[in-house]
Amino acid sequence: MRSRFTAILATALVVAACGGGDTGSTTSVGTSPTTTTAVSTTVVATTAPATTTTSFEDGFPVTIETASGSLTIDERPSAVVSLSASATELLFALGAGDQVVAADEFSDYPPEAPTTDLSGISPNLEAIASYGADLVVASFDPGDLVAGLGALGIPVLVQDAPVKLDDVYAQIEQLGAVTGNGAGAEMLVADMQAGIAQVVASLPEGAAGLTYYHELDDQFFTVTSATFIGQVYGLLGLVNVADVADPDGFGYPKLQEEYLIEADPDLVFLADTKCCGQSAATLAERPGWEAMTAVTNGAVVELDDDVASRWGPRIVDFLEAVGHAVTELVALS
Repeated sequence: MRSRFTAILATALVVAACGGGDTGSTTSVGTSPTTTTAVSTTVVATTAPATTTTSFEDGFPVTIETASGSLTIDERPSAVVSLSASATELLFALGAGDQVVAADEFSDYPPEAPTTDLSGISPNLEAIASYGADLVVASFDPGDLVAGLGALGIPVLVQDAPVKLDDVYAQIEQLGAVTGNGAGAEMLVADMQAGIAQVVASLPEGAAGLTYYHELDDQFFTVTSATFIGQVYGLLGLVNVADVADPDGFGYPKLQEEYLIEADPDLVFLADTKCCGQSAATLAERPGWEAMTAVTNGAVVELDDDVASRWGPRIVDFLEAVGHAVTELVALS
């Protein structure tokens, strides 16, 4: 139950962070931020590695092992419906774009994605089936998606939100296997790994240990190092000021503004520029924020909300933006 609630909350915060009301529980922090330490990002993967009964070259049928059990695809699907914006990006990037006949309402990238009003949060089974779907990809099962479509003979691949990069690579391999694009999946993984390695290798001395705050919305929801986004930051040796504010390991705490001001992170990353209209300028206008280190050093980074929240091929772009900000900050010291 907890994992399902976390998946729903994470999805809601990622695609609609500025909904107005509070979501989840508010974390009151009594610990001095000066005691902030990095927490381990070694966590159990939420997605089982893809395994196949035949090689990519052998074709179909293909069987993969997922977190919810085995899934067999008898023939190469020609009508894929994606209910996950991240999956949509991955499908197009690995060469299965021409097989995608419909994508959910948040699948706005790449531009050629067949975006519809389908919802991955509250899916309409009849609407999904109307596209002649022979494979559906989703980021979680809100209740009856798998069973309902299964009764109609439509297989569903559920790929939970990843918590580390290996999970993303496993999901790419799964998507390549079930769509008959194994070679494209392997190339995509290799390209992403090379891009990430290049960013990490380019970091200057003094980058490790810098503290940061990643803002999901203007109500101070954030992520910890136990989440996928936090793990990406961890690749660069950054320390998350939210980690001590989440003793239960929920991953998406809502911080107190006073705590953030006292924590005074070296860098602030705004992943709410689209949803909430936040910017370096609006942050500097918040009472008490104008004297924060990140503000005075010009280390408030305006991210593209979508790039910073999806586990698609643009992870490399996200990491490059973070790496650039870190490099500029170190150069000032």
